[in-house]
Amino acid sequence: MTKKTILITGGGSGFGKGAAIGMARNGHDIIATCQVSPMVTAMRSEVAELGLADRIRVERLDLNDPYDIRQAQSWDFDILWNNAGQGEPGPVWEIPVDIVRRNYETNVFLPLTLTQGVVQRWIREGRNMGKKVVFTSSMGGLFTPANWGTYVSTKHAIEAFAEAMQQELAAYGIKVQTINPGAYYTGYNETMADNPFRWLDDSKNFTKRADLRRGFDDFFATPEGRLDAKEMIDRMIEIVPADTGKFRNVCPKPIEDMLKQHELAAWENQI
Repeated sequence: MTKKTILITGGGSGFGKGAAIGMARNGHDIIATCQVSPMVTAMRSEVAELGLADRIRVERLDLNDPYDIRQAQSWDFDILWNNAGQGEPGPVWEIPVDIVRRNYETNVFLPLTLTQGVVQRWIREGRNMGKKVVFTSSMGGLFTPANWGTYVSTKHAIEAFAEAMQQELAAYGIKVQTINPGAYYTGYNETMADNPFRWLDDSKNFTKRADLRRGFDDFFATPEGRLDAKEMIDRMIEIVPADTGKFRNVCPKPIEDMLKQHELAAWENQI
């Protein structure tokens, strides 16, 4: 595997941060981006303490800021890893539609905007061969559990865009992959589960706050709801810089097997 320069969105926490450090230790150059300046400062300090300042460049990239996007599209790198995201769980039949729109803006439209500019620049400048785009999707990009429909529908959209792009960009030598983590414990899922309680109101909504909270807490108390994030980070360190590999990368293996069975069972699902 040749040395790569990799741009990571959401590189200041969770999977992105862990994989950035691991890939830098393996000799790759990393542009780890964070949404807000305080995260940039903290990440730069940590990178320096780890002795990786020559390998990891930390920059601000707020996808809500078109100037940040334009600047990032001008940087030189071999791999774009769209890893930043945000989630809005809660019952689809009651969630405010403006919240749904915002979740799509963050998880779908803004990463697509970034990706279009990057890919078009690669092709326009004749530097497209050997480039790659990676999307952090989710196990939820391949099935839909109750009360997670809004969030996972954004991941379904990412799956569709990624699959289309894989075919469309093949002629230009640009590869596309998804990474589909299970419910690894990084704090992301747990804090995401707090979001519906901003708007869920027992005096107005049919879904009761205590019932929804109980369902979330029960899931996160199971082994499947608290997987060790190191397993996924280690796989990301291998997958993201690789020249070859599978288009879809589900981890861990038992979740991959469950998803395959779910897709088969969907053909027999009765109303």
